Amino acid sequence: MIGISKLYCGQVEASDALRYGRHSGALPSHLLQFSADKKPVVVWNMTRRCNLKCIHCYAQATGEDETDAIGTTEAKAVIDDLAAYGAPVMLFSGGEPLLRRDLVALSHYAVERGMRAVISTNGTLISREKARELKEVGLSYVGISLDGGEATHDLFRGVPGSFRRALQGIENCQLEGLKVGLRFTVNRRNAGEVPFLFDLIRERDIPRICFYHLVYSGRGSELIKEDLDHRETRALLDLILDRAKALADSGHEKEVLTVDNHADGPYVWLRLLREDPARAAAVYELLQFNEGNSSGRGIACISWDGSVHADQFWRNHTFGNVLKRPFSQIWDDPAIPLLQQLKNKQAHVTGRCAACRFLSICGGNFRARAEARHGDIWAEDPACYLTDEEIHPKS
Repeated sequence: MIGISKLYCGQVEASDALRYGRHSGALPSHLLQFSADKKPVVVWNMTRRCNLKCIHCYAQATGEDETDAIGTTEAKAVIDDLAAYGAPVMLFSGGEPLLRRDLVALSHYAVERGMRAVISTNGTLISREKARELKEVGLSYVGISLDGGEATHDLFRGVPGSFRRALQGIENCQLEGLKVGLRFTVNRRNAGEVPFLFDLIRERDIPRICFYHLVYSGRGSELIKEDLDHRETRALLDLILDRAKALADSGHEKEVLTVDNHADGPYVWLRLLREDPARAAAVYELLQFNEGNSSGRGIACISWDGSVHADQFWRNHTFGNVLKRPFSQIWDDPAIPLLQQLKNKQAHVTGRCAACRFLSICGGNFRARAEARHGDIWAEDPACYLTDEEIHPKS
């Protein structure tokens, strides 16, 4: 996760994170990516059920009639363990988490145990009453996925009317004072919608937007040929940087982030090196705090069946199951080789990543994409768009 507004637009300085000791339990949510201890943010795909049929669903969600494998009692035991372990955030996802009747109760339970509770949703089921309930239990944030304007979004989601229902969900959150933001997964079919999304967050006063690079997993694997090429990705980043800066300069400060391609950090730094060298030095320090991709270290996933994965996209590898063993024991188990290697990826990556000068601030980028493209966990990430000259500058 790269905070474009934080880094490029100067909304955060290194001293902001240092003031809290960089401990994940003390940092406010907007600084959490700069924590030193990297206690994992845990994504729980609490159900595989969904009311939509998204063509790019990483979780390969199913219909609404399945039975959830983890009940309320088991879920509370998992939350107890995560809270005691020090995981700072519980992110309830799916499928569609609002299909679970106990979502509000479990969100409240996580907050009572000292965790931040957030949800990732398609937004179509957020009534005014539901938004009020979520606000009252102390939910920190609602991330609602959009894929562009109405025609594009409804095509991606496979259900007519889903765009308008998502916008209504956003409005209901705002009316109840619940922080809400947008999630947008970029590919060639919708990259042209990025300006629309920027217009939308300004017009509707939406405080946050996350632009996700495509990860080749789940049904998203079927879109691998629709991923942006390196030239297109660079153009996308320049557009995001320009629009974020324009918002900030006009007094409309928004939290703009990119997710799942940590080449974005060096790219921002390289651009600032040309435009504002003093700011570039401060940004490099923040990027060192961030440390790049955190799969298997600062991010974790518990699947709908209790399986533990390095992140929510990479389900090829399972490290254990919380129905059989506490997450805290699984996550720190030295007898799970891959999990331990992921906590020190720099020693294992190969190809361009191994010799890249930005390895310490990129973290080797996404291993899921490397495996999907090359059949090798430790190969270079094919989505890295930095040039050879940028990663190996001539002296």
